[in-house]
Amino acid sequence: MARTTKQPAKSLAAHPPVEKLIHVIRGQKVMLDRDLAALYDVPTGALNQAVRRNLDRFPEDFMFQLTTEESQNLKSQSVTSSWGGRRKAPSAFTEHGVAMLSAVLRSDRAVQMSIGIIRAFVRMRQLIEHNRDIAARVEKLERSHDRSASVIEILAEDIDRLAHEVKEMKVLNPHHVARETPGRSPAACGIAL
Repeated sequence: MARTTKQPAKSLAAHPPVEKLIHVIRGQKVMLDRDLAALYDVPTGALNQAVRRNLDRFPEDFMFQLTTEESQNLKSQSVTSSWGGRRKAPSAFTEHGVAMLSAVLRSDRAVQMSIGIIRAFVRMRQLIEHNRDIAARVEKLERSHDRSASVIEILAEDIDRLAHEVKEMKVLNPHHVARETPGRSPAACGIAL
């Protein structure tokens, strides 16, 4: 009888950061069953079987099956394909579905990983909100800049118009002729006789 030894659990460092495993599908941030299975250190089939046994815990807003087109889009975005030969399209789990998975899988690792994944979802939500704030500030600055720029453009046009009028005045009177004023001699006015 062959003796099997239990493989040590993979460390978190062996996995990519959780944030990189979160995809936006159908306008929702989700994680795929294969990625969750890898993080939980269980086979994808075992994860999906546990979900099938508890489908009442996974409504559509917790988990959904990807369409063929969605699966193809995700495959084309991956540099290397580790999908293998799947018979069914992957399942996508929202943040709430990930939380429910820890209850279904009932392992210490599943609980700890779910906590880490939920924190990653929260960090992403905070980053998105922070980016919205920055975008609003930039838009406000651009509007302010546009108003300032239009005032500056008007002032520049007025300065150009005045400069042009001054030039025309000089063209109309190109030679300043000094005239003799009463009580002053032509030489005192700068006129050589």
